[in-house]
Amino acid sequence: MADPVAWHLSGDYFENCSCSLLCPCLMSAAPPLTAQPTEGFCNVPLLFHIETGRYGDVALDGLNAAVMLHAPGVMAEGDWSIAAYVDQRADDPQTEAMAAIFTGAAGGPMAAFTPLISTNLGVRKVAITFRIDGKTRSADIADILHMSVDPLPTMHPSGEMWVNIGHPVSPDRMALAVGAAGNTYNDHGMRWDNSGKNGLYASISWSNQA
Repeated sequence: MADPVAWHLSGDYFENCSCSLLCPCLMSAAPPLTAQPTEGFCNVPLLFHIETGRYGDVALDGLNAAVMLHAPGVMAEGDWSIAAYVDQRADDPQTEAMAAIFTGAAGGPMAAFTPLISTNLGVRKVAITFRIDGKTRSADIADILHMSVDPLPTMHPSGEMWVNIGHPVSPDRMALAVGAAGNTYNDHGMRWDNSGKNGLYASISWSNQA
């Protein structure tokens, strides 16, 4: 078997799941992912911007990606569905690289989720807009997704609450956030509205190398 392709990337990420604040899947008295989601299921979009990155000899600088995860019940019990979206600006080698990274097939942080996934809804190339405006993160995919999160209100002078909850995307540093009004996703027969629900964001630095 050939050695896996070495890759690394750095950039930014946010998510807005369907749980009320604060998400018990990650922050509860129960072990992570074993608590009941507040709505009985979990619909969570993860949005990514790659500032710099390389998959072998393939540069990934400036590209965006999105991953939609649906868990029908307690997350640790599995049976998840996954749908991935890759920036339409990506050429064929970049598309293949990003699909492998963001579905977990190429190792790295997303591989932590693969044992829980039973349904792969595929990878689509679409125009993905990712914006950072002050402390607001937002992303758009025409006719499919609009998501925006802001940090939770806090008395801390930084205006942000940072935690290290061990989330695979950014284990050591994650900002607590909330989804804006109008946060929706509509594709693959699924319609989500995560307005006012739990959010997170962080800078990311990923690699499949130890």
